[in-house]
Formats: sequence, C-alpha cells, structure tokens
Amino acid sequence: MEQVATAEQGVEKLISLYDAACSTARAAMRGEGDYSAVRYPRLVVDVLEWRPIDRTEPFGYVDRPGRYSAEVSRPRLMRDYLLAQLERLTSNYPCHIFVGPSETSIPPEYIDGIEATENRPADAPRPSLDTVHDAIIDGDWEAFHGEELPLFHFGPQRFDIACARIRHYTGIDVDSCQRYILFTNYAMHTTEFVRFALRELRSGESRYERLVLPVGESLTSESTAEIEDLTLESPYQMPRYDLVAPDGQGITMINIGVGPSNAKTITDALAVLRPEAWVMIGHCAGLDGRMRIGDLILGNAYQRKDHLLDSRIPHSVPIPAVPEVQRALEKSVAQVYGNDNSLMRTGTVISTDDRNWEWQSPRELWEWLRGSTAAAVDMESSALAANGYRYRVPYGTLLSVSDLPLHSVPKLPTQAQAFYASSKEAHMMCAVKAMEFLARDPERLRTRKLRRSIAEVPFR
Repeated sequence: MEQVATAEQGVEKLISLYDAACSTARAAMRGEGDYSAVRYPRLVVDVLEWRPIDRTEPFGYVDRPGRYSAEVSRPRLMRDYLLAQLERLTSNYPCHIFVGPSETSIPPEYIDGIEATENRPADAPRPSLDTVHDAIIDGDWEAFHGEELPLFHFGPQRFDIACARIRHYTGIDVDSCQRYILFTNYAMHTTEFVRFALRELRSGESRYERLVLPVGESLTSESTAEIEDLTLESPYQMPRYDLVAPDGQGITMINIGVGPSNAKTITDALAVLRPEAWVMIGHCAGLDGRMRIGDLILGNAYQRKDHLLDSRIPHSVPIPAVPEVQRALEKSVAQVYGNDNSLMRTGTVISTDDRNWEWQSPRELWEWLRGSTAAAVDMESSALAANGYRYRVPYGTLLSVSDLPLHSVPKLPTQAQAFYASSKEAHMMCAVKAMEFLARDPERLRTRKLRRSIAEVPFR
C-alpha cells in the first residue's frame, strides 16, 4: 500500500490502478500476459484521532478512530463522489490515506472492452455470488467487528453486478445515469419526460446538455428530430431516459413496470451509484369518498403490505418521510397547479403485492383496512421508500388518484384513458420541478435522518 498526501491524489491513484488492471486483463484475454495481477484497488483511511465535529455533518464522521477500508470498482465513474467523501472525512479528522491493489481479482465479465470469455485464462476468476451481499448496508455484526471497519457500503463485485443489472434492465450503461431519479410505471410519463427534455435542450438556456434514450440514441440542442421521429419504445424491461447535466445533477426517469419486486430490483442496483434522491410518480386507488379522480397524494407514511423487505427492515422500524423531499414536492405542485389546496393531501400509502386487492368481500376489506389511516393504495411506493431508507437514499412519492374502488368508481378502460390523457404532463412536471429544486442545492438534501445509531460507515 502506498501512502498519499491528499484525497485527490488518493482518488487518482485508485483510478490509475483500476485502469491498469483492466488493460492487463484485456491483454491477458488475448493471450498476452498474466491475469493474476488483475485486482480491484483498495482504499484505506487510518483515522488517527477522534474529536467532536460539527454535529450537523451528514457524512464524513466516525464514532471512533481506527482503520477504515474499502475495495473499489470503477473509481473513474465514482470520482466526484469518492473525492467529496474523502475530502470531508480527512478535513474532519487527522487521517492517513493509503491506496494499493487488493487481494480480490476482477472477473473479466465486469471489465469494459471484454466481449466474450470463451478463451479465459486459467487464473481468471468467474463472478461469484459469494461476495455479493448487503452485509454492510444491513449492519451485520461481522461486517463491523473485524480488524478493519467498512469505509463504503458495498463490496466491488456487489457494485459490478449492480452496474451490469442496470444495463441489462434499462438498456443504457450506467455512465449517463443522473443523481436525481424518477420512477414511473407508465410509458406516457416517459413520453412526456422526453417532450420536456426536447424543449429544454432547444431553449438555449438549459442546464442540460443531452438526452440519452434507452435505444442508445443521444440528443443534444443540435438535434432536429421531433418526438414523433424518435423510437421511444424499448426492448428492455425498464426503459431509462437520462437528461444529462454536466455535473451529473440531471434527472433520470425509469419506467420500472408494475409491482414491488420490480421496485426492489432496480433500487438494489441503483443504490451503488449513490443518487441524491429518488421519487415515485404513479397512480393509486383513493380510499376517501371525498377524493376525486386526479387528486394528488403526497406519501408521508408507508403501510407495508407488500412483504418484500420484511426480512431486511422489521415492521417495528418506521420508514419516515424525508422533509426536504416533501417540501420540494409541495412547492412543485403549487407551481404546476396553482394554490388549489383541495387538490393535494398528505397521507399514508398502503403498498400491496396483490394488484387485485379490492377483489375481496366487504367484510374482508373492512378487516384489511381496520385501524388504518391510509389515503391510498398502490404497489411500488413502500418498496421504493423502504429501500431508500435502507440504502440511505432520500425518497418520496407523489401519486395521482386514478380510481375509488371502495366508492363505486373502479378503474375501467374508458375512464382510465381519459384521466391519463388529462393528467400525465402536469403529474410528470410536478416531479421534475421538485428534482430541479433539490438539484440547486444538493447539500440541503443530505439529511442526517437516514443515518443509523449503529452500523454506519463514513461515506454517504
């Protein structure tokens, strides 16, 4: 391990070691060298002395001195993040930084530029799920009681398989994924997002520089294609649209499809990129007879009937609303809809894994809802919020009431299509404006509310 003097030198050394390992791997796959030197770089920070720091710090602090370490993949992709974290940590405490190769080999499947592995060298490892886990995120005892303490939330193969999954599900490499992420389960929302992106790019005053479509097409201010000329359909399960800002503080929208499993699948992967926030815009069933179709529900609590993360987060642990996200969404709704206070309400969202939850007898529904103050039912919001809480990624939910099944207004095709046509742009723009508001000052979003009392790491 080599000691470096500054955080910037440490990050550049990580990038240099990783890039050199990848070059060695490509040569070895051509039969030109030894694969044994292809290893992830390792970052070690010795915190020499604990001392009180500004208690409002959202990250970059530790509970005790000691050695903190992480094996790192794709440091060039994470350069800005790593630099910000290291600078914060080393400015808070006296530290020594060390960088060097780890003992963990990089499987060729995770290296850019290696298309096939039929001719793999005998010493080239295969991807192993034995090292893919969330022990650090979930606070396992062993992860925090070894000789070294964890510096980062994820191991390198957990990081790499997540990046591969993002590419697999969305169709786009992770490089253009932005720090503010919107989820929907409707193609109409992504279409409206593309319309907005085209207007922004052609305005001449936008902070965005390009739009990346899931088919690989990239549009800039010079592009003359109209939305009717674009291929917005996608062969991928979760089409992704990246409205890219030069600093990475742009907006990504993903159509995740229907169901809590999809919501968990994509957020399990996106979490390794450490986004600033993710927000769900979707539709829900309203549970109050005073509601009207098109009313908005800002989720401020989550009743988890989807069962998806029960083994990770006990039901006794509350999933709190994130105030910064709530305020941004409230402000954006006021901008888009005006000050019509009757349109939006905050409330508990029930998320279920049964799309036909309302197909029960009146008595069964009575028992299901008895004691609940829920305002709405959907399928994805609780999984997105619970995984945001778990991964320390600020989250929010803004739903639009599409049916009132307990009050003789079930979702039927004709009524649903009319509602979609009249609401899709305004609903999408509420979320976009909220993300733009947050992106003006990312520091305000780095809430301490998602840090744990035990089993926390120095990096955000």
